[in-house]
Amino acid sequence: MPEISETGLSKDEIETPALLIDLDALERNINKMADYFSKVEASLRPHAKTHKTPIIAHKQIKVGAIGVCCQKLSEAEVMVASGIDDVLITNEVVNPSKIKRLVSLSKHGRIIVAVDDLEIAKATSETAVKTGVKQDVVIEVNVGLNRCGVEPGKPTVEFAKKLLKLKGLNLVGLLGYEGSFFNISDFEERKKAANARNKLLIETRDLLEDAGITVEIVSAGATGTYNITGEYPGITEIEAGSYVFMDTTYTRLAGLDFEYALTLLTTVISRPALERAVVDAGLKEVTKEFGMPQVKDVEGATLQSLSEEHGTLRLEKTVDLKIGDKIELIPSHCCTTVNLHDKYYCLRDGVVEAVWNIAARGKIR
Repeated sequence: MPEISETGLSKDEIETPALLIDLDALERNINKMADYFSKVEASLRPHAKTHKTPIIAHKQIKVGAIGVCCQKLSEAEVMVASGIDDVLITNEVVNPSKIKRLVSLSKHGRIIVAVDDLEIAKATSETAVKTGVKQDVVIEVNVGLNRCGVEPGKPTVEFAKKLLKLKGLNLVGLLGYEGSFFNISDFEERKKAANARNKLLIETRDLLEDAGITVEIVSAGATGTYNITGEYPGITEIEAGSYVFMDTTYTRLAGLDFEYALTLLTTVISRPALERAVVDAGLKEVTKEFGMPQVKDVEGATLQSLSEEHGTLRLEKTVDLKIGDKIELIPSHCCTTVNLHDKYYCLRDGVVEAVWNIAARGKIR
């Protein structure tokens, strides 16, 4: 639990490294996305793998989200324990012990899980029957990401017919992640690429319905395609996650008008040369798989490298940074950075209003 004394601290009083949330920016991002989905037919089911924190999920649901997505069963358990009763697990659950946890969790809310394998589906059905529940499932369709999923079209229809024979399962629809298209900044080009994959998903839905199979859910989308896939006819829900915080990777994509709400506060611990400074944040505090984090509001300062516990800044000669000064870094990937931390310091007007535990941090099973 956070120390009570941390609430009310000014930003400069926070010990570093520390993960910060700008509450005003967070709330504007949540409301902006909610406003968009109030005007289209699809619903928002935000991905909790980004923030991993129940209070943020509840804020999203309060303004219109229909539930949340989770990538792992243990994340879903955290969300359900917080009172969220509609969760889509956008991943396969295959271990026998995990299947038992899954169907037990379904006694406490609507838990939907992705499937793409008949033997796993059978095992899930058998466990569900023994547990006395009907487990909701969606078929994950490989629309081109080439990760998990049944091939679109007839293979998915044949798979669906087999699922319908399993007494412990309730087939509710399809899931197809078209991808974030980080490499396509131009909105129209990204729209063309995303809709080519969305077309495969909806054509598959049509084939299911032609075969007399009811399709309640067609789930897809991400922050990078929310306003593309969110308007594609037949898609019923969008799985955007990163929009709550944003990061430098997503902001390179045209058409995403959200604010940076997440930063890493770090302290200058050395100024060994005029053109170099070192801060107390490294790879154990911020990730770089999508590129180096960006230095916030310090013109002429660039993060040059990260080691385990150090970040090295390249400075123009005019930059006045002293040992003890605190700066903020904007992550290039908010989701993986969050998972390195235990808590957020939530600020409004430069003062800590709340400290939130990242309850699903490390929930990888």
